[in-house]
Amino acid sequence: MAVSKTPPQLDQFDLAILAILQKDNTTPQRQIGEAVNLSAPAVQRRIKRMEETGVIRANVAVVDPPSVNQTLTILVEVEVESEQIALLDAAKAAFTAAPEVQQCYYVTGDVDFMLVVIVPSMADYEAFTRRMFFGNPNIKRFRTFVTMDPVKVSLSVPIEKPR
Repeated sequence: MAVSKTPPQLDQFDLAILAILQKDNTTPQRQIGEAVNLSAPAVQRRIKRMEETGVIRANVAVVDPPSVNQTLTILVEVEVESEQIALLDAAKAAFTAAPEVQQCYYVTGDVDFMLVVIVPSMADYEAFTRRMFFGNPNIKRFRTFVTMDPVKVSLSVPIEKPR
């Protein structure tokens, strides 16, 4: 999929389509068209364009972690020893490749990375830390926050009207 470097201009129809798809991306295009006052083929063309330009990154199923024995969600602050570009890139690549890391953010402030890690048990988290942190000489320290209750978990992006 070729992704454009400059984001496309989105009009009110595109934004309305995105709002519907974020709630349920299996909504039939005919139903979306009725909701936004477009034909189903027009909706299809707009969705295809938004996929090709990277506005829509993926069409995926959101899985409930406990349903697949991934019962712990852990937030991890990671501080590196050196912020040399090659070492940061290596850390980004390692975090990206780790299946336990659901999300990874390179951040400003006192730490360098914030991770969202999902594992079945504390023993699995310990194995993850040994592999990812203790075995990496560029990891200065990490701090773990075990979640008790997932109050809100969403990947939805707020949709605003065009300016």
